[in-house]
Amino acid sequence: MKVRPLHDRILVKREEEGEEKIGGIIIPDSAKEKPQRGKVVAAGNGKITEDGKKLPLDVKSGDRILFGKYSGNEVKIDGEDYLILREEDVLAILE
Repeated sequence: MKVRPLHDRILVKREEEGEEKIGGIIIPDSAKEKPQRGKVVAAGNGKITEDGKKLPLDVKSGDRILFGKYSGNEVKIDGEDYLILREEDVLAILE
C-alpha cells in the first residue's frame, strides 16, 4: 500500500535499537524505551500558511531524524508499525 501524508505530516519507521546489556544484565524488550530515531518513509507537500502560501518541508524521504519521546501517532500499515508526526515534532536531521 502506498501512503502519502497530508500537509506538514511525515511517515516515519522507527529504527530498531540493539540489545542492551548493563553490567551483564540483559534488559527485556518490555522494559526498553522505544527509540526516538527513525527514517522518513514519506513526507507531505508542505504546510499551508494563513495567507494560502505553501511552505515546503525541511525533511524528505530517506532522512534519518530524531523526534520527541511522546510525539506523533502510532499506526500499523501492512503489518508494519509506523509513526505519523508533524514536522514541528522533528528535533533534528541526522547526517
